[in-house]
Amino acid sequence: MLNTPCPTLALPMTGGATFDTHSLRGQAFVLYFYPKDNTPGCTTESADFRDHHAAFSAANCRIFGLSRDSLKSHEGFKTKMTLPFELVSDPEETACTAFSVMKMKNMYGKQVRGIERSTFVIDATGQIVAEWRGVKVPGHVAEVLAFVQKLA
Repeated sequence: MLNTPCPTLALPMTGGATFDTHSLRGQAFVLYFYPKDNTPGCTTESADFRDHHAAFSAANCRIFGLSRDSLKSHEGFKTKMTLPFELVSDPEETACTAFSVMKMKNMYGKQVRGIERSTFVIDATGQIVAEWRGVKVPGHVAEVLAFVQKLA
């Protein structure tokens, strides 16, 4: 995916808006894929992006979180976590498929299909300029921010 155009997507997101990659041209953004609202790793990762939001904004970069959860779930998670950015709902796995983030994972000894925690940076021209797959949460947001600040 690296150094390829961002897939064209139009998906519902919190705040009653549409996440439309075509209309985002002209500005850089981070798209982070996470497995599920209100789970420990996803809560920590979202809080880290929240806590670094001002620094991403200062680097002219927007943040979007994406999972397969419903908009209703996303709205509750966003409110509970006081997230200053929007969450994208992808129950049909449109974006998940386009970014190849669906994987078989072990959960409590069982094989389950789910989102592999992944983050992508898309530059102002619409190119995917960085990707992290199989993300471990501690330190990840700081690493993404350092990349974005070099880009700015």
